[in-house]
Amino acid sequence: MGKSTTAQIFVDEGCALWDADAAVHRLYGKGGGAVAPLAEVFPHVIENDAVSRDKLKAVIAKNPSALETIEAIVHPLVAADRERFLAETGADIAVLDIPLLFETGGDTQMDAIACVSIPAEEQKRRVLARGTMTASQFEQISAKQMPNAEKCARSDYVIVTDTVEHARAQVQTIVREIREGLKHA
Repeated sequence: MGKSTTAQIFVDEGCALWDADAAVHRLYGKGGGAVAPLAEVFPHVIENDAVSRDKLKAVIAKNPSALETIEAIVHPLVAADRERFLAETGADIAVLDIPLLFETGGDTQMDAIACVSIPAEEQKRRVLARGTMTASQFEQISAKQMPNAEKCARSDYVIVTDTVEHARAQVQTIVREIREGLKHA
């Protein structure tokens, strides 16, 4: 969709950025907060004092109900990381880059929501061009997500990411609107 590129544009505009995926990587990394609790339940997923994402994926593939256990451990740690970020940032606008925001009910905790959007064919083309996923994997993941049209309808802002320049112009407008609103708050 262009989520990471768009998030970086917000940073370029002076916003603070918290990335949920990056938080999970920190938590799974050597010495990360998720290593010990996951080791208690799934000791074989730990390699070199870090969580092996590949081994974790294998656990979930073998036993889909394991995902609930993993989420029960990891989600509170991610939420605590996000709260720490929000408490420490001095920026006037904090952007939270959260995949599956609507699917997890996180939208109820946001002041405003911006959704990035491109046509489904372009999204698939971009994902497959990365070479990190097969078409079948893409279809499986897409099937678990809320349809993009519904996400857009539930968002305060929709950023069309057909080009970086177009995305930048939309982000600049959003940031300007929010900053104007903050002046009058």
